[in-house]
Amino acid sequence: MKSSPIRLKQKLSPKAAAAKKKRDIEYAKSPARKRKKAENQRIGQRSDSDLHHTGSGVIRVSIKNNRGNFGRGTKKE
Repeated sequence: MKSSPIRLKQKLSPKAAAAKKKRDIEYAKSPARKRKKAENQRIGQRSDSDLHHTGSGVIRVSIKNNRGNFGRGTKKE
């Protein structure tokens, strides 16, 4: 069985991989991401839905809708 392509490691040079790691950590520790993480922990994640962050708060939506860009697909993003 093939694994998901999302889990495949990118083939980057050591220098590019280090730069990406630094960018990813900076983004993960940004104030906006910290607020969203804390909010998710307060609300609690369930296996049957995703938490979708909007400007006015968080909405619990189906996994299919959230990951499928609400019917518009993901190829045009």
